[in-house]
Amino acid sequence: MSEGLVVVDKPSGWSSHDVVARCRRLYRTKKVGHAGTLDPMATGVLVLGVGRGTKLLTFLVGADKEYTATIRLGQATVTDDAEGEVTSVGEVAGIDRAALDAAVARLTGDIEQVPSSVSAIKVEGERSYARVRAGEDVQLPARPVTVSRFDVLDVRQGDADGHPVLDVDVVVEVSSGTYVRALARDLGEDLGSRGHLTALRRTRVGGLTLEHGHSLDALTALREAGGDEAIMPLTPLEEAARAALVARELTEGEARALGYGQRIESAEPGRSQPVAAFSPAGVLVAVLDESRATARAHVVFAPASS
Repeated sequence: MSEGLVVVDKPSGWSSHDVVARCRRLYRTKKVGHAGTLDPMATGVLVLGVGRGTKLLTFLVGADKEYTATIRLGQATVTDDAEGEVTSVGEVAGIDRAALDAAVARLTGDIEQVPSSVSAIKVEGERSYARVRAGEDVQLPARPVTVSRFDVLDVRQGDADGHPVLDVDVVVEVSSGTYVRALARDLGEDLGSRGHLTALRRTRVGGLTLEHGHSLDALTALREAGGDEAIMPLTPLEEAARAALVARELTEGEARALGYGQRIESAEPGRSQPVAAFSPAGVLVAVLDESRATARAHVVFAPASS
């Protein structure tokens, strides 16, 4: 069976689950999963694992991500994005570029962020969005996130339902678990107004970008044109692991030890990131935890033959 990763350029209106379901049919295997959801409104990089590629997804979920987005200042919505109803409005007349840049700077770096209440975070075993839709007032606790880049690209004056708004195009690079729509909400509040997200496109997950991406239409056309013999695009395990993770080159002895489930000496003890370990022949042997003096395998891809 084919195995590896495929980057899908997710279309707007599709859930991540919808994309997985379609790719199970296209790749003709049930063993397909994704490395972190995108909201239906959002487009861009959705990383899927196929076959043993699903074992890499756990390590991609925690990768940093890059997005381009449009933030509308002057309106708040129940979902903090364009899919929700407008709940309140705010003034934008006094917001100039200096004030905008200062507010963006305050939301850059290591910050505490309250996730959107209409999110998949579980509250006492139930998704937060389900509780909100049932009429509950859900207040999620703030959590630490990192916004390593938050750049304003363009600002445009506009009108929405007869109310003046500002549409702000931005690019952001964030740690895993950061909600860009919460950044939009908080930017509006910081400026004494309101804010929500009107467009979101994920351009990178770790080292995987839109340059690696394939549209669902292109994948579907390839399968239909080639039938059972169609060669569906996949990034091989080794290439995917090198693109997504820190790489370590092993000796033959180290590769053999890991294949037998043994620990080896860490190359950089205390390292928090998972490490992709490769044999001298370039085979992906394992993904390692090097947080201690001896490295253990999170998962072994090339077990030693008995």
